[in-house]
Amino acid sequence: MADQKLVLGVAGMPGSGKSLVLKVAKENGYDAVVMGDVVRQEAEKKNLQPNPENIGKIMLELREKEGKDVIAKRCIPKIEEAKKHKVVVDGIRSLDEVEEFKKRFPKFNLIAICSSPETRFQRLYRRRRSDDAEGWDVFHERDLRELGVGLGNVIAMAEYTVVNEEALEVVRNRVKHVLRKVEEKWKK
Repeated sequence: MADQKLVLGVAGMPGSGKSLVLKVAKENGYDAVVMGDVVRQEAEKKNLQPNPENIGKIMLELREKEGKDVIAKRCIPKIEEAKKHKVVVDGIRSLDEVEEFKKRFPKFNLIAICSSPETRFQRLYRRRRSDDAEGWDVFHERDLRELGVGLGNVIAMAEYTVVNEEALEVVRNRVKHVLRKVEEKWKK
């Protein structure tokens, strides 16, 4: 049954708009799996604050101990258990994860959402999630860590790209357009 699921992976730098893609997909009949939740759960298990430093350290430790595709492997059961046949996976960071998902889900596609560093920093500063940077240096350090695990390669290899620098409704419509294209592709 897993090979029947349409899985849309979402990649983007911190603050680029991955949660917007997730929200629009959910409004359009997708179940959602958030890869970052795996890392946040690991922080909780270790009684660590989910701040940028701890989350980054845990992400790197998991990859070092269990392989570069560890987060994807931990998300696969969640995707398989999803009630709906369309699932959006938020937070893909490496080509190893992409390959793991493609092996398990033949109907896998990848969308990248992109924004400038300045726009992303402002969004994260306003969002104030526990693992968001409070200053430019920490923000930049997180970007370099994300790029270091391969996120730039994932963004470069995405089948679809949405630029998130315009009004919210414009970007929402672009995401809806990509969802339609993905669904049409797999109806054939």
